[in-house]
Formats: sequence, structure tokens, C-alpha cells
Amino acid sequence: MGIENALSPSRGEGVTPRDALYTDGSAELLRFRPAGGAPAAPRLPVLLVPSIINRWYVLDLRPAATLAGELVRAGHRVYLLDWGVPRDEDRLLGWDDLVARIGRAARATLRDSGATRLGLLGYCMGATLAGIWTALNPERVAGFVNLAGPFDFAQAGMLGTLTDRRWFDPAAAAAAGNIAPWLMQSGFVALRPTQQLGKWVSFLDRAWDPAAREAFWALEGWAGDNVAFPAAAYERYVRELYQENQLVLGRHHVAGARVDLSRIDAPLFTITADRDGICPPPAALALAALVSSRDREALELSGGHVGAVVGAKATRTLYPRLASWLRERLS
Repeated sequence: MGIENALSPSRGEGVTPRDALYTDGSAELLRFRPAGGAPAAPRLPVLLVPSIINRWYVLDLRPAATLAGELVRAGHRVYLLDWGVPRDEDRLLGWDDLVARIGRAARATLRDSGATRLGLLGYCMGATLAGIWTALNPERVAGFVNLAGPFDFAQAGMLGTLTDRRWFDPAAAAAAGNIAPWLMQSGFVALRPTQQLGKWVSFLDRAWDPAAREAFWALEGWAGDNVAFPAAAYERYVRELYQENQLVLGRHHVAGARVDLSRIDAPLFTITADRDGICPPPAALALAALVSSRDREALELSGGHVGAVVGAKATRTLYPRLASWLRERLS
């Protein structure tokens, strides 16, 4: 994969000033600029890893709801792996390739910051991938944040039911190429068939409020901007994690190496949402019982998988708590 090292303005959405450090296939590594142009505090950097099937800017959605922006304002050196939009030929991009991309992003973050270790925050499937990379490279991670990322897929809830091997064949689904966003969205809608109607009814109750309208349309725009799932990675993700639960059973391998979650010894912060149907809290909380970390904390937020991260309460609950936790571990 070609890598371009020259700095360039990043593409896409988001509200916090940033630059693209390099491209890696369809992916980019973004570096957020320090608040007010002032140098960030001399702390270890933090790399954000979002889900590969959602656009990255959910972590930088709007001025009043930006996890990345709040970390920058708190003085952190913040980087983010933008997975980009898979092309047709990316149907052959495998699960190991995704983990390797995190490794390249981490090494570039360390080179650019001059640090030898970093903080790693993964969101949703990005947390699962980042946790796998951490288990394979524990010496590089000074703190790991699991933001609503599943590890015990026996606790996967309705998504686990939908992908049950008795009636779902991931190889057949991936045979035609990358898994289209509309196909994945139909599965999420099946989890809560009345959610779309309820969303609009709730919006009408708050439509008079300019701030509520701005928040609603920003989230709607992001929700309609999903990307495809590379076929090869999808087939293995569903089969080995959802159907076989290999990760917590210690049977999962990446590039020939067994993924042993007990090798994770960095401080661990697990963040869940009490109404999360994508990653039920037990699926994320299971990681704490498998790592060797002595420093383990958990925070349960009110809301769903996305709302807990970008909703109005996030600025009062999630962002300051997260910035403080990282400051104590990365200083």
C-alpha cells in the first residue's frame, strides 16, 4: 500500500481543525491541531479508532458534540484513524489487514509525536480491532479505552441472534463482494423496527428548538453516510467472533499469532451505554475479566450506542471523565 507522508488538508466531515499525515489505501491518519494553535501538553498521544463501517466524524460530529475536540481542548495530542471508503477491490481486504492498519497508524503516531507509547481509544468495532492489536503489542499501549466495543460475542444480544450459524452464512453474504451499507442497516433496523418512527415523533416534539434541530440533522447526516464492509474481513469477523466467539476463548489468530487478551496490562477504561443494542454492556465489560491490568475502571452512560457518545449529556458526563482518565494515565 502506498503511503504519502506530505501533510495535506484532510477530506471528509468533522469540525475540529486537523491534517492528514498519510494515506494507507483508502485510510488516512488524521492529526488534530492543538486548541488555539498552542502546543499540546507534553503527554503521550492518544489514537482514536472508530468503527470501520461508520464514518469517523461521529467522534467529531458538531461543535457541541465532539469527543475529539474535547480531548484537544483538554490538552491532549489527538490522532485518528479514518478507515475511509472501501473500493470494489477492497473486497479482498482481510481481518488481519485491518489490524495491520492500526499498527501502521500507531507507529506513525509514535513517530510524529516522538513518544514510545500511546493511549488507544476504540469505538464499537474499532475497539475490538484496537483491543486485538493491543494484545499483540502490549508494550506500546499506555492506556486502553473500550468505548462500547464487543469482546464476548456470546453476549452480543440481537446481533448475535441475527448472525447465528443455524440460519446465517457469512461466506454466502460476502460472495458477491463488499457488504453494502443498506444491507447492514436493514439488520440494525430489524433490531428495533419501530425506532425510525419513534425518532421522528421525538423530533417533532423538539423541532421548535434550534439546537435540537441542529443536533438532529447532524446525526441524520452521519447516519446516512455509512460505508461498505470489506467482504473478506466481514466473513471472518462474523464467523470467528460472532459465531465461534474465538476472541474470549483464546482461539483467535491474527497473522499467525494467537490473540491472548491476558497480555493486555495497560490501564483499562470500559465505557458502556445502558440502552445499547449494538454492543450490550456485558459484551464490552467481559474484557476486564480477561486482561492482566490492575488499573480497571468502568463507566455506564445513559443512552444508546450512538446517543451516549454524541448526545447532549455526553458533554457533561463522557467527555470530561474521559479527558481526565487519559490525563492521569498519559502524563
